[in-house]
This record gives sequence, C-alpha cells and structure tokens, in this order.
Amino acid sequence: MDDKDNLMSDAFQVFMREAPEHAKVWMAAAQNLGNASVLDKKTESLAYLAVLFALRLESGIPFHVAIAKEAGASRDEVISARLIGLPAAGNVVTRALPGNIQAYDSHKA
Repeated sequence: MDDKDNLMSDAFQVFMREAPEHAKVWMAAAQNLGNASVLDKKTESLAYLAVLFALRLESGIPFHVAIAKEAGASRDEVISARLIGLPAAGNVVTRALPGNIQAYDSHKA
C-alpha cells in the first residue's frame, strides 16, 4: 500500500470498496482526462488543488497534496495554490490552510 493510500478520504475508500465497478470507471475517466492535459504534472496537481480548495472539497486535499508534493511542488507552491482562489472564492480558501500545511509537512515524497 502506497503512503498516499492512507491519505485517501474515508468516503472515497467506501466508494471504491462498495461500488467497485463505478470506481473503476471513475478512475479510468480521471486517468484519461489527466493524460489529455498538456500541463506538466506539478502544474496540473497545483491547479487541481486550487479547484478542490475553491469548491470546499476538503476530504480529498491530503491525498492530492501528496500527489503535488511527489510531482515536485514546494510547500510554498501548495500554499499559493490554496490562496490563488482568494479573490474569486473569498476567504473560504483560507479555512483549511493549517490542515494543508500539516498534510504537506507530514507526507514523505
């Protein structure tokens, strides 16, 4: 089991366990969309984090912070990805900043 697997949200783990066929299709679609992106993996990871932050999808953040870190994102880049949505999304993007930093600091890339 990969270190990132421990960071996967409980809800997503239940989804994968209880609806494996749906999860398989979902994961294939996500992988195909990622393969279609012209962004490098670090930029794509940081952009994805910015979307998660703005949409308040906090449960997936530790997992995706780990992916960004493994793609070469620095701690400051992860913080900036969170705060880049501040003008459009408002103060909501600062709400879980401490948890973000903890997720980055605790993940071993």
